[in-house]
Amino acid sequence: MRSIFSIVLFLIPLSVLAQLSAPGSTSVRFTSYLSDPALRHPIFVYCNESGSQTGTLNAVSPGGTGPFNFAWYKWSTVSNSFSIPVKTENGVMNSSAASLGAGGYNVIITGGFDTILVGWIVFDEPPIAEASLRNPAKHCDYVALTGTATATVTAFQYFDPGTGTQLALDNKPTFLWSSDPVSWIPYPSIDLDPITYTPPLEDVTYKLEVNTLGCSSEASFFYESIHIKADFAAEPVLGEAPLEVVFTNNSIRGSVFKWEFGDSTISEAETPDPHIYYKPRKYDVTLTIESELHCIATLEVKEMIEVEESILHIPNVFTPDGDGYNDMFMVERKSLRYVSMEVFSRSGLKVYGFSGENERLKDWTGWDGNVNNSSIKASPGVYFYIIRAYGWDDIEYDDSKKHRGFVYLYR
Repeated sequence: MRSIFSIVLFLIPLSVLAQLSAPGSTSVRFTSYLSDPALRHPIFVYCNESGSQTGTLNAVSPGGTGPFNFAWYKWSTVSNSFSIPVKTENGVMNSSAASLGAGGYNVIITGGFDTILVGWIVFDEPPIAEASLRNPAKHCDYVALTGTATATVTAFQYFDPGTGTQLALDNKPTFLWSSDPVSWIPYPSIDLDPITYTPPLEDVTYKLEVNTLGCSSEASFFYESIHIKADFAAEPVLGEAPLEVVFTNNSIRGSVFKWEFGDSTISEAETPDPHIYYKPRKYDVTLTIESELHCIATLEVKEMIEVEESILHIPNVFTPDGDGYNDMFMVERKSLRYVSMEVFSRSGLKVYGFSGENERLKDWTGWDGNVNNSSIKASPGVYFYIIRAYGWDDIEYDDSKKHRGFVYLYR
């Protein structure tokens, strides 16, 4: 019978293997026979978690119209052949053999399309999975995990039908670290003992899932976060001097704070008072925090605040006619610390004057076209102005040519 079996196997195409299935199996691999490397039979892997798991094989004829006859046999390590009778079914379209133990099985199908199907059944057991912190003490800057991922059944045995040689299918475990809620774990399926330098800022549960060919196990532990984060926002970050900036502290688990505003001033408040920048330039801002467990974190934002350079532009015409457009003779200015302006008629009569700084300068709206802030309207025509200004960046605007000239008043 063995010689007939070998000839039939040689004639069976690979597609025939798909006609043998194992309901309830977890995975399937294929044989690698030394006597015939091209011959591949399915190895069906079951998870024997209860200790009483059995296998089932279902056979369907790959051709013909049926009905068929099915004769099942199990591999014998004594005769090195499929010689142990299992069951026989005649005149049916398909056949199943249930309550099977580990080993190899073949089914001889006759009845219009004669062939033999071969399959192996093996049983896996849940692997060993353990997960914990690598060190008992928690560290401020990282979380070190350690795990165990070991297959309980390291290999599955089957036999070469051509020689009777015992062969093995390795059952290597795979693993995957995860956390809930999700946090960064580097190389979670490659490094069994990963270290993350992006530690969670909230409490998480770390889980290690271990899988073998047939079974899976998992282990987990709760991790209470001690980690901190320095974070803040600023508004506005761009404007003219003096620029008042409001800082918002968005840090996590800080108890001691140090703000460095980039202008040699420091605050140790959790939320500092609005900070005023006077000198036009760009400023780096740094926040350093420390937790009650003495973990330290720093956030430095380069050139976060920009105070604009001083600007002085002088218009040459205005129309104080009350239409809401160009009604004031007003210089375009930014970051000016002090401004004075005098306006004269062509006869030399002073019709307007202003000088001021700080809040007075901030509230200044310019010349409205009335004589010396009275209700008397200046006549349309040409007026002469003298403007002096001083910027927060120490630039003086007092050049006689650039800041003395004529403005045209139209009504």
